[in-house]
Amino acid sequence: MSPGGITLAHGIGGAKDLPISPELAIAGASAALVVSFTVLAVAWRTPRYDAATSGRPAPAWLSGLVDSRGWRVACRTLGFVVFLYAAMAAVFGKDLVINPVFGIFYVWWWVGLVPLSLLLGPVWKAISPVRTINLAFAKVSGSDPDRGLLAYPERLGYWPAAVGLFAFVWMELVYPFSTELGPVRLWCAAYVAVMLVGGALFGTTFYERADPFEVYSTLVSHLSVWGRRGDLLVLRSPLANLDTTPARPGLVAVVAVLFGSTAFDSFKDSTRWLSFVQSTDVSSYLLNNLALLAFCVGVGLVFTVGCVLTGLGDDLRRTELPNLLAHSVVPIIVGYIVAHYLRYLVEVGQLTLVQASDPFSDGSNYLGTANLDPVYWLAYHPTFLANVKVLAVVAGHVLGVIAAHDRAIKILPPRHQLTGQLPLLFAMVAFTVGGLYLLFAA
Repeated sequence: MSPGGITLAHGIGGAKDLPISPELAIAGASAALVVSFTVLAVAWRTPRYDAATSGRPAPAWLSGLVDSRGWRVACRTLGFVVFLYAAMAAVFGKDLVINPVFGIFYVWWWVGLVPLSLLLGPVWKAISPVRTINLAFAKVSGSDPDRGLLAYPERLGYWPAAVGLFAFVWMELVYPFSTELGPVRLWCAAYVAVMLVGGALFGTTFYERADPFEVYSTLVSHLSVWGRRGDLLVLRSPLANLDTTPARPGLVAVVAVLFGSTAFDSFKDSTRWLSFVQSTDVSSYLLNNLALLAFCVGVGLVFTVGCVLTGLGDDLRRTELPNLLAHSVVPIIVGYIVAHYLRYLVEVGQLTLVQASDPFSDGSNYLGTANLDPVYWLAYHPTFLANVKVLAVVAGHVLGVIAAHDRAIKILPPRHQLTGQLPLLFAMVAFTVGGLYLLFAA
């Protein structure tokens, strides 16, 4: 079932929907990674991405618009209006699965951030209601919203965001009452409270590193064509933009939660897992908790081991490698999100728009969308859908290999620039095999 059970299963649909066998798809994807690495080893011997010089300035009119106060106010207003509308449905709406707050929470907010961030850049940073509230508090008190009472500890890095992301996926995938209004209200209230306290203590740095949705959106936005060189808006290739991802503590944990939770979402719908859960006396809730944690920790461990087994002599530098190379997992994450949630986003996203017109489940049509008929085109074209999903997974891994290769030849000593990448390549092949197997099994 989908998160909260509010719609159809959103996995790949099983091998029967695919125009090729699972074995052929997995073998082809693995071969694509190996061939890509071989080509890179021969033709890509010097770094090509430099955050200080890459990209060309965006048109002056576009930079002026995006950097204008009016644009910033419009984005904040849009985000806050949607936030208030969702809060109204959460507080005053009925505790029914047709309440639009569930679709807004699980579909628009979580999955919808990915295509928006790919197309437009760091969307959540621009529309975040907690940033807007923090800004309003600063205006009233006469303080600087960018500066808090304390300096944000550098050693924390993205760890708070990783914890927040895990809290969300746990709520979505494991918690048995995820479609009851009370728990969703409580989760959102806790999120807002933590963000406001953190913003007051540490300023906007807290949102950049600890807000799970801002970190998530910003990571994905590094695969867009929009970037910054200082304060200048520039157009870059997605891979050049990805290379600008800051390597901070906790980055591996963030990508492990994002990747591992998506893999677990496929796994928990597989026949093998469902049969195991039904055949044991152990609580299914406990088993799902352990499995989610195992998937996230497992992804982090496999990636970390693949990074540190480079033959590099400096132990301190070896420990830095996972965070320095973690940006290469972002294309893989995006590929799996497309593969796993594409149909879910399109179909349930439309259904949420229909339900949003009736936030109190009383037959109202406030937005004029209550009579729209969702389009289920993808459901009737499983071969097309399956091809898109397999291609998304393969493309994500190939882009990940390219990103890792460029960073490796930049940071590794010459004698390890190629051989040092082999353990990470093996880790990515393992991710490919495991991910495709789970998508086929769902």
